[in-house]
Amino acid sequence: MLNNIGLPGLLLIAVVVLVLFGRGKISSLMGEVGKGITAFKKGVKDGTKEIEDDVDADAVARDVTPSETPEKDKA
Repeated sequence: MLNNIGLPGLLLIAVVVLVLFGRGKISSLMGEVGKGITAFKKGVKDGTKEIEDDVDADAVARDVTPSETPEKDKA
């Protein structure tokens, strides 16, 4: 259904939306969308960093290999 819209149809929809809501309302709406995208990207970056920090902490905690070999194995 959306495959048949084309460029003239999209322009007509944009003009109708602009007439219905006005330039100021659309501008403020796009500003809010931009803030939301920025907050989302920041949250993803913070979440990724937190996961990497947890993985690093787990790797250090699980490293229980002895630093010296026992005397029995040296012979």
